[in-house]
Amino acid sequence: MTYHPKSEFISIMISRGFLADCTDYQGLDEAMQAGVVPSYIGYDATAQSLHVGHLLNIMMLRWLQKSGHKPITLMGGGTTKVGDPSFRSDERPLLGPEQIDANIRGMGQVFSRYLSYGEGETDAIMLNNAEWLDDLNYLEFLRDIGRHFSVNRMLSFESVKSRLDREQSLSFLEFNYMILQAYDFLELNRRYGCLLQMGGSDQWGNIVNGIDLTRRVIDHEVYGLTSPLLTTSDGRKMGKSQGGAIWLNGDMLSPYEFWQFWRNTTDADTGRFLKLYTELPVEECDRLGALAGSEINEAKIILANEVTALLHGAEAAQAAQDTAREVFEKGGVGDDLPTVTLSPAEIEGGISVVQLLVKTGLAKSGKEAKRLISENGARLDDAPLTDAGLMLDSGAFAAPIKLSAGKKRHALVKLDS
Repeated sequence: MTYHPKSEFISIMISRGFLADCTDYQGLDEAMQAGVVPSYIGYDATAQSLHVGHLLNIMMLRWLQKSGHKPITLMGGGTTKVGDPSFRSDERPLLGPEQIDANIRGMGQVFSRYLSYGEGETDAIMLNNAEWLDDLNYLEFLRDIGRHFSVNRMLSFESVKSRLDREQSLSFLEFNYMILQAYDFLELNRRYGCLLQMGGSDQWGNIVNGIDLTRRVIDHEVYGLTSPLLTTSDGRKMGKSQGGAIWLNGDMLSPYEFWQFWRNTTDADTGRFLKLYTELPVEECDRLGALAGSEINEAKIILANEVTALLHGAEAAQAAQDTAREVFEKGGVGDDLPTVTLSPAEIEGGISVVQLLVKTGLAKSGKEAKRLISENGARLDDAPLTDAGLMLDSGAFAAPIKLSAGKKRHALVKLDS
């Protein structure tokens, strides 16, 4: 990266490791010095909550606003009906309008933690592309918009090419997705003066399409900026864990479990994640990331506290740290641990410890739970669990039971009184 930006936003993107590529560094840099740049990221409504994989781009929008520009969170009420085929090996399941609307409501809870919404010049706005996509006239759209797209060029984009190279079917429905996303950028520029689209580097082809379309149809100059697709130092996709997706909504993943995910960051990723997911100064992130031995654990606790405080608030972060200390240092149960409450009917006649491991999410299946026990990876109230056939009756639940999988994953099971 040889370009030396003058605008605050691009300087932050480069120094903190957010920037993978930009369609025109100098043009965007000059636009950002000249005035407020409305910028958007699109989010298809494929789940009830955003997850950790979305967090890097949400932080980009946060820094954008802190740098004096206007974030636009675009919810894909329209495009979700088609499904983004980028780098997927199969077609996404199609969702109905009620499920899409419910997902948008669920996802919307998170943005207000990171962005300030309102009517001001740099206040964020939330839009839904169903506003302009739902009522499109197909023949007019083909004539006015479709004629600007070269199928040869669309087939050359890596996101599509990788699917075809594996001889996996790409439906015409999905092929339309990149035209619709390009049309989003055009409409956002027309309606809201949006000058920048951001996204993960897998969205590069879709972003370039939108820039070309906007230039061809209304002769406006717009820009694209992408972030790197993050993998952890051990090669896993960011946000994937043994227990599944790391959701951002507190009702789908407790603040404690969210905190614990960051506390379990590998040594090699700590400094990088501090720069991407917290607002600590870059120099402090580098200092903490360079710690070695047991001292790096303090850096991980700072990482977990900072990220959790941004999403769930400082009190939740402190409660998670207190619970972790209670559980790990003192062998207690901690009152913030994920908890499963059983009804008396569920334990009538006894319940197996294998069932409990599955109910708490510490194991995905009975088979995995039995393997965990056979490999000495499970504990009951901090004592090694050796009998996969162990049954527990109501008397065992006089006090909450603590179940553990490995050293870092814990849950409580209690009886509904």
